[in-house]
Amino acid sequence: MQDLSKEQQILIAMRKTLAAIIKDVTPPPGMKHPLSEATIEDVRQCFGLISAREKELADLDGRGGERPYYPDQQPTAQSISIASIGKKTPSVH
Repeated sequence: MQDLSKEQQILIAMRKTLAAIIKDVTPPPGMKHPLSEATIEDVRQCFGLISAREKELADLDGRGGERPYYPDQQPTAQSISIASIGKKTPSVH
């Protein structure tokens, strides 16, 4: 996170904090949600704005293909070292 700008660090902190608050106040299924529909919509809008700005900053930095994910989620892609890719020697029968 050290190579990120102050704005990027702020956006990440805001997204994580907002997600933690939502997780903490979400009631079990079947119970009434403590937040009003207007507040829930405002939270959705905040997530959308944070996400859009993170994408803009990533595009400006040449990192446009990245997508944020939560720490407990597995990324959909994994990197491998090019050094681990070797030429296959043809087998002779």
